[in-house]
Amino acid sequence: MHRLVFWLVYPFLWLISRFPFWLFYKVSDLIFFIVFYLVGYRRKTVIENLHLALPNRSEKEYKEISKRSFQHMCDMFLEMVKSISIPNKELKRRYTFTNISEIQRIRDLNKSIILICGHYASYEWINALQLYGLDYRGYGIYKKVQNPHFDKMAKDIRGRFDGELITTSEATRTIKSNQQNGKLGVYAFVADQSPKLGRAKYWSKFMGTTVPVFLGAEKLAKNLDMAVLYLHVEKKARGFYEASFIPITDNAAAEPEFKITNKFLTELEKQIKEKPEYYLWTHKRWKHKDAPIHEDATVFTRN
Repeated sequence: MHRLVFWLVYPFLWLISRFPFWLFYKVSDLIFFIVFYLVGYRRKTVIENLHLALPNRSEKEYKEISKRSFQHMCDMFLEMVKSISIPNKELKRRYTFTNISEIQRIRDLNKSIILICGHYASYEWINALQLYGLDYRGYGIYKKVQNPHFDKMAKDIRGRFDGELITTSEATRTIKSNQQNGKLGVYAFVADQSPKLGRAKYWSKFMGTTVPVFLGAEKLAKNLDMAVLYLHVEKKARGFYEASFIPITDNAAAEPEFKITNKFLTELEKQIKEKPEYYLWTHKRWKHKDAPIHEDATVFTRN
């Protein structure tokens, strides 16, 4: 069944990826209309999240942010599809970096990098980093796709740009192995997920609400004394992004516990508050906000 679904869907995805951008984004507009107006996918969740994270806004503002967020979400999904066939030169033109030298600076320290980001703007085209001839292997940490054929497709897309996808369950083993064998890597983590309550050892305020926080990226960085950068991405126009690397630490092992995670959350909050329409509000980040906090957990309130 998985194979049948893949071969029914993949030809359409491949065809769409070959469309010129003016037509490509018309398809995104159509998907937006279906998802937002006809299906109403998670519209209630988005409005609830906006009320919680951005209080004191008008209902008109909430509706406008919601609409623009869905438009952006559809664009980003289609841009993932575009990665099937987008030429390297075109990808570099559309996803640029302001301070690529920051990667080389850390390379000179002979350290691997944890590149940490949130569900903001675009992380799909971070593959462009591999096109700069840097002496690093790029890895994306992701949740395995249930359909094995689509999962392979996702890995093949990353492989086009000399990168590699590794699942969350493989991440620790792979990174430790690379470190032991002297293989430097840049490991991209989308780190604003909501951890399972049974594993929630740390809670902090995020957009004004206390929630459990994912610590995997920080723990790996500290255990292996890696450098940590925040990936700050701005959407400059439709289909165009500008990324900057914001240093969090060059010596993770020396940092106090939770400092790396708190810095990441602070940077992400700044971007959300400035342009909330580019955050993935369908993401159920606050679903555990009312859950009981285990007595052994650490609760930290950031300013």
